[in-house]
Amino acid sequence: MSTADACYTIIHQSDADEEIRPETLRQRIEKGSDEIKIETMRKVIFTMLNGDPLNSLLMPVIMNVMRSRNKQLKKLVHFYLEICPKTNPDGKLKQEMILVCNALMGDLQHPNEYIRGSTLRFLCKLREAELLEPLLPSARACLEHRHSYVRKNAIFAIYTVYKHFDYLVPDAPELIHALLLQEADMSCKRNAFVMLCNSAPELAVEYLESVINQVPNFDELLQMAVVDLIRKDCKNNAANKGKYIRCIFELLNAQSHSVKYEAATTLIALTSNPAAVKAAASCYIELIVKEADNNVKLIVLGRFNELREKHDKVLDDLVMEILRVLSSPDIAVRRKAIGIALDMVSSRNVDEVVGFLKKELSKTLDQDYDLNMEYRQLLIQSIHSCAIKFSEVAASVVHVLMEFLGDSNNPSAVDVIAFVREVVEKFPSLRSSILERLMETFPEMKAAKVFRGALWIVGEYCLEVQDIEDAWKHIRAGLGEIPILASEQRLLSEAQSEDTEEKAPETKNTPVKRVLADGTYATESAFASSVSAQSKLDAVKAAAKPQLRALLLGGDFYLGTALASTLTKLVLRFSDVSHDHRRLNSLRAEAMLIMTSIIRVGQSQFASSPIDEDSYDRIMSCLHVLEKFSQDPVMKQVFLEDTKAVFGKMVQAEEKRQAEKKAKDNKNARVQADDLITFRQFSKAKHGDETDEYELDLTRATGSGDSKDDLMSKLSRVVQLTGFSDPVYAEAYVNVHQFDIMLDVLIVNQTADTLQNLAIEFATLGDLKLVERPGQHTIAPHSFHSIKANIKVSSTETGVIFGNIVYDGPTTGDSQCVVLNDIHIDIMDYINPAYCTETQFRSMWLEFEWENKVNVNTSITDLQEYLNHIMKSTNMSCLTPEAALSGECGFLSANMYARSVFGEDALANLSIERQGDGPITGHVRIRSKTQGIALSLGDKITLAAQKVASVAA
Repeated sequence: MSTADACYTIIHQSDADEEIRPETLRQRIEKGSDEIKIETMRKVIFTMLNGDPLNSLLMPVIMNVMRSRNKQLKKLVHFYLEICPKTNPDGKLKQEMILVCNALMGDLQHPNEYIRGSTLRFLCKLREAELLEPLLPSARACLEHRHSYVRKNAIFAIYTVYKHFDYLVPDAPELIHALLLQEADMSCKRNAFVMLCNSAPELAVEYLESVINQVPNFDELLQMAVVDLIRKDCKNNAANKGKYIRCIFELLNAQSHSVKYEAATTLIALTSNPAAVKAAASCYIELIVKEADNNVKLIVLGRFNELREKHDKVLDDLVMEILRVLSSPDIAVRRKAIGIALDMVSSRNVDEVVGFLKKELSKTLDQDYDLNMEYRQLLIQSIHSCAIKFSEVAASVVHVLMEFLGDSNNPSAVDVIAFVREVVEKFPSLRSSILERLMETFPEMKAAKVFRGALWIVGEYCLEVQDIEDAWKHIRAGLGEIPILASEQRLLSEAQSEDTEEKAPETKNTPVKRVLADGTYATESAFASSVSAQSKLDAVKAAAKPQLRALLLGGDFYLGTALASTLTKLVLRFSDVSHDHRRLNSLRAEAMLIMTSIIRVGQSQFASSPIDEDSYDRIMSCLHVLEKFSQDPVMKQVFLEDTKAVFGKMVQAEEKRQAEKKAKDNKNARVQADDLITFRQFSKAKHGDETDEYELDLTRATGSGDSKDDLMSKLSRVVQLTGFSDPVYAEAYVNVHQFDIMLDVLIVNQTADTLQNLAIEFATLGDLKLVERPGQHTIAPHSFHSIKANIKVSSTETGVIFGNIVYDGPTTGDSQCVVLNDIHIDIMDYINPAYCTETQFRSMWLEFEWENKVNVNTSITDLQEYLNHIMKSTNMSCLTPEAALSGECGFLSANMYARSVFGEDALANLSIERQGDGPITGHVRIRSKTQGIALSLGDKITLAAQKVASVAA
């Protein structure tokens, strides 16, 4: 069977099925029972699909199976006749087909409705005019049968015959049109209407005009056919557009969700009137809210977003309607709905949107389910975005969000402190109230990240004496008694003394013998009844303490550096705004005492982990600044001005990035000055540019419309599978389209013998799955054949396809095998550059467990050039702002991010340096949730480095 032939029936074949000789099959067909015949017919069909025509079985099947009354056997006979050769080598119909024709004619006149309908469906698959011609009178008679099952199949049988051989039924459109006017059954009406739409559109339009007021009462399938005709006819016939639009408007209220969706999509294609666009958008929203399937929700949300982008500002009034979708429990649906709503927010509706989001945020405190924390974080980020974009709502939301600074969910609290930090920078008028509220929430904070952010805000924006005094009071309250080490030692001493007084009478010195490492004995004395000092120390550590103090004792000395920096800034600013030298010296001494206390406790037994060198150096530098700031004014500038200026630049860089992204999106929609303008009123009825939107969607879905799919890209994807000296030469064109890989394998027989039962056996390594096993083929001497195989991809991982070609040799039982070269699937086909915020990057970096560390080994000498090389090699985008990467420096650190088509995230951190004229050294750390993508990206970087080295050599 040729690969170009249409396939109507798909039958599963197990690899365990054994081959049976034709004589045995013939005997079973002639003498077996119905059960044996059914099983034998299955074997026959399997064998024929594998390339063996079994011509000798045609007559036994006609004589012994076609006359059977068993309905299952009749269905199998139809499958058999669908694939069996019906013509001789000269192209003429086989004589046996006369018997087949008689048998089919009998089935078309059979009293049983199922047999008639099944036979009519089989006629749709026949492509031999000589065989169809004598059957047409019986098929036409079935159009008047009493049962609707027979009539609807008869309509499609007539339609198929007319489509391929119109001279056999020249009056088919008129015949079906007359039937349509009299038909009462909806399924028959639908089939007849579909035929007229495709064969005689003018008759379909005539019928639709006569019943256009009855369309809302039609069956779902017939309504879908009507919508399809309206979409097509409006391009060529603008006269009926008004009627069609009214009809589509009525179908927006249909019971079927499918009809609603198609009607809304068609309405947008017919008109750009704002009222129609809003009606279609409202219909989409209603579908999203009522549909249970989350995948459908996401698809319709995508369609709504496309409509919003096309008709800017028209749908902004529906922003509250789209927020109804948040009633869905699925977090992916909520995230997409909020993303769309944020793009629709304007100064007119921002108050309503923020009010709704605040209500949803308060609900997350009461509800208890797994994704509650993630949803809360999403709401906080959304309110943050609205407040930064529209300053008028910042004052109303900042205090509400600050209530979540003490949230036990660390990411939510971190998002809030990031929001507060940005609001304080952008809106100076709110600083006083925010600082006051921040001080009040100091005792409620739990996370070290939140403390660090709050301390930074206090250090930068406490500009008045009273603000500095209040901040100092709250920081001291959070630290507890100082010096920290002395107070902790006193508590430990008190605990030990109490225990000693209680247990003193029972204390006695007990000698204990111990065996040393060298085998000798030693005597050890101990107080047998005394509680160990370690347990007392643990008890002191576990005692209740202020949260800031507890974090420092827990070993978070990065927080200690932030505290030291904040205290230094407060002292320096107090020296500028106040002339009270006595109070200044007091604050200065107290700050130095706190810093030395942090260093000492970090070197003691009371800290969970010792202080690290970086934190020690940072705190010591702050001590030196407090000691000598009056002698060097540069220190004040660094602490009080430069750090705030850097943060201001970060905020401006983010705003610039957002503006560039928006400008880029708008630029893509612009039309060039020399582009042709098409006026629909002046164009011909069938304009070449008027492509059906549905056909474009189908083209995009199958990947055949990709602009990159040119000759050169195809040639670059051709993989040679065998050598030129092998008896069978094979090469494959690898076409990757998102979740599928299509292999188009060209097989060339380079021998003078006919190769029989030639088959390609593929196997896969990785998350690849072979969808169907290619069948067997017979290839003539020096001939060629094309075989296609589809492979499903389930994750972003470098996969390998390997296999061999097996065929029968000239002698019986002699099987030959040719091993194929491996086909490596490139991971870059599935990875695309993406963007995420710094907070999201850090959160994912901590969450992902798989890491691949690749050492840098390259001949490239420029740090920025190497970063661009890595980004190009891995399809990743750089998250680090350009301002942070600019300038001449011997060190470079950058974060990169990409996302696969399967929704998998890939993170990378590049840390490199170059000393003098030496080579670039450093490493690339790659993290992902799955092992495959981390390893594959690492291999990609290594291969890219080897390629650069070979080019340089």
